[in-house]
Amino acid sequence: MAYTSDAELPHISNDTMQQGLASTRPVSVLILEPGPNFTAADARGVLFEHGRRNFALRAAGLLSIVCPIADGSGVCGIGVFNAEPGEVETIYSQDPAVKAGVLTFHVHPSRSFPGDSIPA
Repeated sequence: MAYTSDAELPHISNDTMQQGLASTRPVSVLILEPGPNFTAADARGVLFEHGRRNFALRAAGLLSIVCPIADGSGVCGIGVFNAEPGEVETIYSQDPAVKAGVLTFHVHPSRSFPGDSIPA
């Protein structure tokens, strides 16, 4: 569905809002930024291993959504984790790109709706 105007959006009642808000649960949002070694000669290989680790985190059910960003904005990626912020800090401090100084990260507590996903 392409957006053309708010008039075409479905109506959401107050009851629907309350039910939806009551169903949210905690998640952690990870924001990746370039580290001091982002442009190092070996950064590409390190980033490939970072990606492999993200695949493993997804397969383990920890990383629900991963979004690389390559628009030059200073944000390199966003991840939504099914884990507490402290656990995500521990998990991501072991990431090969973070350990090599290619990436840095910040973790933020958030809430989301169970079952949210990117459409197939």
